[in-house]
Amino acid sequence: MALSLLVTGSAYSQQQNFNTLEAAKNGWYAEQNRSASWYLAQHKKLSTAINALQPQRPGVVDAYVLSIGLDSDAVFARESAEAAKILSRRYGAAGRTVHLTAGGDDKATGAPQGSPANLATALAAIANKMDTKEDVLVLFATSHGDPVSGLAYRDGQNAAGMIAPQRLANLLDGVGFKRRMVLLSACYSGIFIPLLTNDQTIIVTAASSQRPSFGCAPGNDWTFFGDALMNHALRKPQKFDAAVAEAFGLITQWEGTLELKPSRPQVFVGENARIWLELLENKMPMTASAKVGRPAISSD
Repeated sequence: MALSLLVTGSAYSQQQNFNTLEAAKNGWYAEQNRSASWYLAQHKKLSTAINALQPQRPGVVDAYVLSIGLDSDAVFARESAEAAKILSRRYGAAGRTVHLTAGGDDKATGAPQGSPANLATALAAIANKMDTKEDVLVLFATSHGDPVSGLAYRDGQNAAGMIAPQRLANLLDGVGFKRRMVLLSACYSGIFIPLLTNDQTIIVTAASSQRPSFGCAPGNDWTFFGDALMNHALRKPQKFDAAVAEAFGLITQWEGTLELKPSRPQVFVGENARIWLELLENKMPMTASAKVGRPAISSD
């Protein structure tokens, strides 16, 4: 489901030249009606998550996982939380994983808010802990998506924003990530591929740049992409290429069953990315973990 971002309210109606695309390229977002306690709680939660990160080990290719749900619809919180566990287990990233999710409260414990600002801060903190030439960032993001503006940030009536491909590319490049795996569960997420690809990058998207993806109803436990890639394929002790092929096959099957227009998920593997991917895959557990939640196709 695509999200059309409408900027409303007296503060914005006065800004006649507001351009959402240009704003998205700069990582535009807005918060409103937040209490001082909410901001303090978010500061504490993010600080706790960052301080818990273990340093990298010289001579070892360590994975650092960042999983973020950028929309407060509950499906994205559930999907991002379980994806963090799956990716951490698969790539030996215990103690090197951060989970962010929109819909955060004013309690001092729990996952920090999945916001553009916290995403940027977490990326910088991870880069500071790792050797950016040796280690690998594994980024999973799930939200609604737009064919022009990219990933949507929304927390009910309290927050809105967009992260365009240019903004995400600037964040990743700006802190020096060389080796990176980017997994994007959102409609039209294929628009990120041209600006994120290089010979050290792996990117998998839920859809092409011109197609929506499915399964993002708030009551779901998974989107189609999250269920297929995370809950099925990456839980198993199989190579990455086989996992992606399995996930794409499942998505095609589910869309065909429901007579949906194909989402056409995309994958790109940089020429030199296979070097670090093989080293990470060697850490993969030899047993599959159990699937959780209701199948995405059962409730769409």
